[in-house]
Amino acid sequence: MSNNSKGQFSGRTRNIARHFKPSKLSVNHHIKSFEIGDTVAIVPKSNNRDAPHPRYRGRVGKIIDRRGMAYVVEIRQFRTVKELVIPALHLEKV
Repeated sequence: MSNNSKGQFSGRTRNIARHFKPSKLSVNHHIKSFEIGDTVAIVPKSNNRDAPHPRYRGRVGKIIDRRGMAYVVEIRQFRTVKELVIPALHLEKV
């Protein structure tokens, strides 16, 4: 008898596939740019390794820095402030 997978997307790939079709990614999704201080929403658009954890889906945060092709997004979770490094593909302006 084998154990179930305990990976990041275990049991959640169904939710990603339902709301997003991978074939609909255009070049514009990959070359988005934001300014520091912009307010963005986190919208995971694929099940690649660079996608943020599904618990952050729909969260709104502020861009505070840029690292390579990704952005550092500051979100608040109750009293805690978290910084997530997320590629532009998974961000949308609010």
